[in-house]
Amino acid sequence: MKKLPVGIQSFEVMRTQDYVYVDKTQWIHQLVAEGMYYFLARPRRFGKSLLVSTLRCLFEGRRDLFEGLWIAEEGRWDWQSYPVVVLDFNQIALDTPEHLEADLNRALEIQAQQVGLVLENPTLVSRFTELLLARSRQARQPVVVLMDEYDKPLIDHLGRGAAGLATARANRDILHSFFGVLKGADVAAATRFVLLTGVSRFSRVSVFFALNNLHDISSSTRYAALLGYTQQELEAFFAPYLARFAAESARPLDEIMTLLAHYYNGYRFSTKDARVYNPYSVLSALSEMEFNNYWFETGTPVFLVNLLKEKRYALPTLEGLQVDQAMFSAFDLDRLTPEALLFQTGYLTIAQVQDGIYTLNYPNQEVKTSFTRSLLFADELAPEVSSHILRLPGYLQTGNLEAFFTAVKGVFASIPYDIQARRDEAYYHTLFYLMLSASGGQARSSVLTARGRIDMLITLPDRLYIIEFKCNQSADAALRQIHAQGYIEPYIGFGKSITLLGINFSADLRNVDEWAAESVA
Repeated sequence: MKKLPVGIQSFEVMRTQDYVYVDKTQWIHQLVAEGMYYFLARPRRFGKSLLVSTLRCLFEGRRDLFEGLWIAEEGRWDWQSYPVVVLDFNQIALDTPEHLEADLNRALEIQAQQVGLVLENPTLVSRFTELLLARSRQARQPVVVLMDEYDKPLIDHLGRGAAGLATARANRDILHSFFGVLKGADVAAATRFVLLTGVSRFSRVSVFFALNNLHDISSSTRYAALLGYTQQELEAFFAPYLARFAAESARPLDEIMTLLAHYYNGYRFSTKDARVYNPYSVLSALSEMEFNNYWFETGTPVFLVNLLKEKRYALPTLEGLQVDQAMFSAFDLDRLTPEALLFQTGYLTIAQVQDGIYTLNYPNQEVKTSFTRSLLFADELAPEVSSHILRLPGYLQTGNLEAFFTAVKGVFASIPYDIQARRDEAYYHTLFYLMLSASGGQARSSVLTARGRIDMLITLPDRLYIIEFKCNQSADAALRQIHAQGYIEPYIGFGKSITLLGINFSADLRNVDEWAAESVA
């Protein structure tokens, strides 16, 4: 079998060292054939760097690397060699504006030296212009410009207080002038193709004000599957690994496919209902033959967690969050909105689009479990409560409610008093939701019915829990509300046993005061 390219971002390495390459060249051909200036935002570890590497090899005319791929068929590509300038902001110092500018200058010098050029202009902007025009004259061909992770000098400073924001703003001003070079008349006339990639579209107006001819394909229906793996690609390119996973785990192949989709599929970036898998997580799972939270473990979103805490965001509302299209683009450093950041960084995705309203949700179980766990432990919960949390779904599945509430009370009791004292009634509902979600349980909050909203719905393979919360009232009052509002009716006949739970929190005890359960025949 070909090797799995876990962490490999070089197209050349994949094609020369016998790694699996999921053929995206038909989309790449369409991209190049239909335009010149592009911007693409996708979450981290989603294949942006590999796309840049593939485009570089394509424009350099390296036909040998593309043998057997769609684009290598006769007449689909002219295989001319163009000068290519690549800037990878992963490799640029960005801790201060001075270091950013100095490292960009060094990157330009290195690219010039590699082809025997000497840059003579004094400023960063003039040297960038000089490099692009000189490369074009030297090769007698228009130049290709590829920039990877353009926004790293900005997002790396979020969540670091006023000083971090000041650095991000200064870096933004440098990028504004630097990218403006690409719009200059002389450079535009000597350009064949431009692509900028990044995680986010924030600061797009300010950074790209001088580059307003970029075609943003981040939400394009035509390029919804340009990055990530579709279901068809997963089955076609990784069939031997899927079979090996099933054989070595002693599970049927269809069960492995179902679990892969549950954990790693579900990303949707446009109005077109095209879902893709997280490529890094899929490759890692097929390599290790285990279902773990691979993507999330490569980078904890501390700045997002801090932003949600700072704004006292109603965390259970993240599932089923409804926004309009403006949310996807109206964003800047000085207007940090959690909804836009969560979508752009991949923690929320499009679940449904109807009448111009976008419903967002966690893309899959990996993201939901990992992200809610980060939010839960952001409140300084003691590490030993983790074992309590992990057991919660098992207790519910077996109907062991005594053990379930003993564990729940143990988690609440572990919260430092000074943190709890600052919380209002909604905090207890939120923490309960986070506990169930972080444990891997299928918890949904504020579920809409024809007659009201269910506080929480927990779905297990053969059980369903309908939960109502009260504070400083009684568990019986919670049960009465479930009956009065007819919350049971939509779930009768689903083939699952239904348990009603009324839970009352006590502000004095700072914990669950009482609970009551009722089974529905």
